[in-house]
Amino acid sequence: MRVALLTEGGYPSARGESVVWCDRLLRGLGNHEFEIYALTRSARQEESGWCDLPRNVARVCVAPLWGPASASESADGGGPDRPGFGRRERRRFEGHFRDLAETVCAADQEEGQRGAGSAASGGTHDGTAAAPRPTDAPPAAALTDRFASGLYGLAELARERSGLPAALRSEQAVRILEAACRAPGALRAAHSAQVADLLAVADRMERALRPLSLDWYGERGSGSGLAAADLCHAVGGGTAALAGLLAGRWYGTPLLLTEYGVRLREHYLASAADAVAPAAAGAPVRALLASFQRRLVRETYTRARLITPGNAHARRWQERCGARRDRLRTVYPGMDAAPFTEVGEKPPEPSGGGAGAGAGVRGHTLVWVGRIGPTKDLVTLLHAFTEIRRAVPDARLRIIAASPPPAGGGRSPEDTGDAGYTAHVRALAAQLFPPEPPGVRTLGTRTPGGSPVSFEEVGGPGLPSLADAYAAGGVVVLSSIVEGFPVPLVEAMFCARATVSTEAGAVREVIGGTGLVVPPRDSHALSDACLSLLRDPARRARLGAAARARALELFTAQQNIEAFRGIYLELMSYWQEGGRGGDGADGGGVPLPFARPPESHLPDQWPDQWPGTGDRGTGALAKGGAGAVPGWAGPAGWADDGSAPAMPVAASRQGEEDAG
Repeated sequence: MRVALLTEGGYPSARGESVVWCDRLLRGLGNHEFEIYALTRSARQEESGWCDLPRNVARVCVAPLWGPASASESADGGGPDRPGFGRRERRRFEGHFRDLAETVCAADQEEGQRGAGSAASGGTHDGTAAAPRPTDAPPAAALTDRFASGLYGLAELARERSGLPAALRSEQAVRILEAACRAPGALRAAHSAQVADLLAVADRMERALRPLSLDWYGERGSGSGLAAADLCHAVGGGTAALAGLLAGRWYGTPLLLTEYGVRLREHYLASAADAVAPAAAGAPVRALLASFQRRLVRETYTRARLITPGNAHARRWQERCGARRDRLRTVYPGMDAAPFTEVGEKPPEPSGGGAGAGAGVRGHTLVWVGRIGPTKDLVTLLHAFTEIRRAVPDARLRIIAASPPPAGGGRSPEDTGDAGYTAHVRALAAQLFPPEPPGVRTLGTRTPGGSPVSFEEVGGPGLPSLADAYAAGGVVVLSSIVEGFPVPLVEAMFCARATVSTEAGAVREVIGGTGLVVPPRDSHALSDACLSLLRDPARRARLGAAARARALELFTAQQNIEAFRGIYLELMSYWQEGGRGGDGADGGGVPLPFARPPESHLPDQWPDQWPGTGDRGTGALAKGGAGAVPGWAGPAGWADDGSAPAMPVAASRQGEEDAG
């Protein structure tokens, strides 16, 4: 099977968690042929190079989403205000882009209902226009259809013109955006958009729509590009899946969408962070870009044949954004359990003194592992540890910074967190836990400067690997306020460690009763949960064993690979040939089993005559003479003339009985 893997900001780049997952998937599905179509987000990403590609990667195409479009695209595509555009093409562009712009700027009934309750019928208290009421706003389905019409219309025009980057940045495009922002029923934030805001929105939309102008698609029957792919697998929604949408529309190629972090949710979080940044984009820019992303994601969810979220938390987001429940299938991201096997299979350590003194200290040690940043809320963890320290004077807290590994193993070149936030957390720890007096003995626990809180990194002294980091304590803590799929928790479960976590993202789903879960930003609840485990080594051992069993059942790399192996076969077994309800479907438009088999992309150069019967499709391939395949020697056991070996009588009779 030929699979087109569509990525944005990830594979085949040399860094990131998604890169590790993609590399493992491709190597695990070595019987399939992959072509990589990657969109890069920055010059730094391109300069970082590629990871080592497996042998089953036949082709890699890379295009940037940063910086201006290439000179060739700008020259060929032109714009509606340039000589290359004819009058008819200009009208087509204006019509399609107007459909796109007006749906992006419009507030549908959902947005209207969200804002109408807080505004008077004539406007708000500050004089700005109120959000439209539900009865005034167009239905969401109508806007979705119009957005799709504009999007695919622009795609057809870009295909004819070899790209539209200049047109999407043209003065005419900005004027259409301005008119859409001023139209009745537009988003309230869009009414105040200035020229600088409109230019910024046009620039960002051109980058997001850049896949329309790429030469990735090819022609049907050409044997190259997305036209020859049996399946498009998009890793992430939004721009990464746009090429898959076009392949599905033009060639009927099924689209599989995998989201381990929901793209729309990530956009909302980034927009909220930008709102308080010193050089933040204005409210109109953020509102319009959020609307564009929402429309594009909804279209992707509508057209995708199957969507595989990484957890129930992501699945709920996808359902809210328009994904059909019957097209959603949760597939947990796989992780390599082998590095944690030795730690996980060790028997529980004793908690007493004597020969087990070191183990007793480890039992009273809390470990936090991850990439340090504001969303990890280490401030709450430090305040909780002050209460833990009062109840258990010999308790220790080890904060261990770790970054996602690159594909192929080893340490990532990324830094391990936010330097400013790390400095803030270190200063708070020094304030809450001043160095102990010189005469105090710390029982062998690594506490630089005599403090019960230490800051370390994986790969540093005493912690050569992640497994050593989790083995350094008896309880693993996660204090995040925002979390997707909690990778550190799964690693701790592989190591048979009891865990205390805040309820964020998919934490409760991953833990599944094998650890303690508390509300986020609640230092008292966090300290109480940690104390209950620090004081009960038997309970720690039971929870750790249950956690390891759950992780080995649900979260291994092999489980993930086998799930996608079955999904690939399932999607290929029901192919609607020809796209748009083509000839591979029955009269009702239902896909037929194996309407396009995996070998259909092979060149149609079969011999004119097949020996044995004289008809194509039966008999054995000859080694020579008319209609022979050059260089083909036939399977082992076949005769020199290319004929099949004689079938044993018993096997022949059995075949006749089966056929009868």
